[in-house]
Amino acid sequence: MGNVIIILILVILVVIAAVNSMKHFKGEGGCCGGGGSVRESKKLDAPKIGEKTMKIEGMHCESCRNRVERAVNKIDGAVCKVNLKKKTAKISYSSEIDEEMLKETITKLGYEVVSIASPK
Repeated sequence: MGNVIIILILVILVVIAAVNSMKHFKGEGGCCGGGGSVRESKKLDAPKIGEKTMKIEGMHCESCRNRVERAVNKIDGAVCKVNLKKKTAKISYSSEIDEEMLKETITKLGYEVVSIASPK
């Protein structure tokens, strides 16, 4: 009887872990620091002169989105908007921004920059 109870408890724990993992990988759970629904909005101080789109691997949740947006928004003349489903960050800028600096900013957060493209 004691073994049955222990097995039942273990099965319940495994199911709970699986459900939470599914939420995590769908971007619905709070990974990487507990989520966060408060998003800061930043606008360019000067007219936009260009735009870059970065493909980023490793973002799963709102917390990931907020971390990337905050880091890029700290760069003078840059505004970032992340799309978790597409795994992209759209960066508008009012002064030239070095692509290596953008890549380094995202890499320091623990994400992988797959590509950086400018619209044609």
